[in-house]
Amino acid sequence: MSAGTMRRGVFPGSFNPPTTAHLAISEAVIEQHRLDVLVWTVSRVALAKEDVQRPRLADRIAVLEQVAAPIDWLEIDVTDAQLLSDIAAGFDVIVMGADKWQQIHDPVFYSNDPAHRDASIAALPTVAIAARPPHDCPTELVLDLPDWVGTVSSTQARTTDPALMAPEAARFDTDTGAWTDQARYEAWLARQRED
Repeated sequence: MSAGTMRRGVFPGSFNPPTTAHLAISEAVIEQHRLDVLVWTVSRVALAKEDVQRPRLADRIAVLEQVAAPIDWLEIDVTDAQLLSDIAAGFDVIVMGADKWQQIHDPVFYSNDPAHRDASIAALPTVAIAARPPHDCPTELVLDLPDWVGTVSSTQARTTDPALMAPEAARFDTDTGAWTDQARYEAWLARQRED
């Protein structure tokens, strides 16, 4: 297949950490939207998550690259863009959770300009949504996913159930405490600086 006919999707997120749900959603969108490539895209400074400092971006990206390494259709990208319409430019499909779908309709993210919001949403390519109860979204955009996927979050993986992390993230967390033990992670960082 030539590069010009490849179907590409983008899955923007912080992936902090990547979870089993991120993987299940990615596999579903590849199959259901007949994509050749899906790109997990991380904003250097994520909209509404500007205060995220730990784990370091470099460490999070290294883990994502480990996740993607054995998956021939998965790529990782880092961007300065924050608005989904900017991140999705040039892609055939954009993936998001129902919570993000609701968030992108809030004018506060567009300098309280509803016209800017509407133009930004209209500029999106085909939207594929992972249901996240109780958030509402158009049913025609919802991916066919097992019910458990909508109950998993990165926050949950960080705070109460590390087993929800993708295996590569779980290994990094076991080694460093990156998501579950801030003091151990800071000690690990200090050792990295000494080496």
